[in-house]
Amino acid sequence: MEQSFLLRDARRIVVKVGSSLVTNEGRGLDADAIGEWCRQIAYLVRDGREVIMVSSGAIAEGMKRLGWNTRPHAIQELQAAAAVGQMGLANMYETKLRANDLGSAQVLLTHADLADRERYLNARSTLLTLLKLGVVPVINENDTVVNDEIKFGDNDTLGALVANLVEADALVILTDQQGLYSADPRKDPQATFIDQAKAGDTELERMAGGAGSSIGRGGMITKILAAKRAAGSGASTVIAWGREPDVLIRLSVGEAIGTLLIAQTQKTQARKQWIADHLQMRGAVVVDAGAALKVCSEGKSLLPIGMLSVDGEFSRGDVIAIRDSSGLEIARGLANYASAEARLICKKPSSEIERILGYAAESEMLHRDNLVVTR
Repeated sequence: MEQSFLLRDARRIVVKVGSSLVTNEGRGLDADAIGEWCRQIAYLVRDGREVIMVSSGAIAEGMKRLGWNTRPHAIQELQAAAAVGQMGLANMYETKLRANDLGSAQVLLTHADLADRERYLNARSTLLTLLKLGVVPVINENDTVVNDEIKFGDNDTLGALVANLVEADALVILTDQQGLYSADPRKDPQATFIDQAKAGDTELERMAGGAGSSIGRGGMITKILAAKRAAGSGASTVIAWGREPDVLIRLSVGEAIGTLLIAQTQKTQARKQWIADHLQMRGAVVVDAGAALKVCSEGKSLLPIGMLSVDGEFSRGDVIAIRDSSGLEIARGLANYASAEARLICKKPSSEIERILGYAAESEMLHRDNLVVTR
């Protein structure tokens, strides 16, 4: 797929900007840069596009307002910085979007909001309603209340999850790099630019380095993994330099800018996308080679007889992983039985479930309709 075709025809776009761009490398909110992105978003909206902005910068702006020169490690200090900085970040976007005759809405999310099915659907409904009203949602992770157990990890991941949530056509990640290189161009003069590749290509992960900024948490590897995650719902990703003049407008009219990572899959059924987007799971079942083959290659449900062991504690309806005998996750899905029950029916034929448990909810441990292959 040509980049010109992909971005020209994208009607719903998620744009993610990193904290180093938003805060001009930590020196404070860059009003001119934010104003430029908002002007370009207004152009896209007038062109009939729907745009969601995922913006980092709250912690960095809070650090500046509090007079801190280095990012703190204590969770309560990070949360305090986020609380202080989010005020300025939301106000800046509201001011700049209003100057371009656009309404804005602040949306703060945690992984827990997307891990719960009802809250997932509520978030989706709210965002789609805002888009229908012509309002631009400005999304950030709710760093004020988040902890490591419910954290997205970085806003690249959040951008991908939002793209999946609203079934976006494209994810545009604006960064302080021109795009993806075969190696870190700051360290390797022989590094070559990659203008196009397949999202999810494992070679890309090998090429990508670690975090590139002391201000933000993300690096090129997080963008590669975000593109892979966004591709799960059929959204392709562009990684481009955020200060490229009119970058969003030029992309929308078909100009090739940055690196295009093309999704290889079609849009996924909403329930399965919710399952695939779980970042943390409560437990897992380990299966034998025969069950792994049936689940991954034949699209079959997982029956108790194929289970070798059960890990963790989970309830009926929780999302759990399916792992092969080497411990590699091959799929995930909704458990029909709690962990205590699963251990009792492990390695047993479905015909014995009622005798063992005293009842039989379903004959499968995970039904194929509630199961997503991840290998």
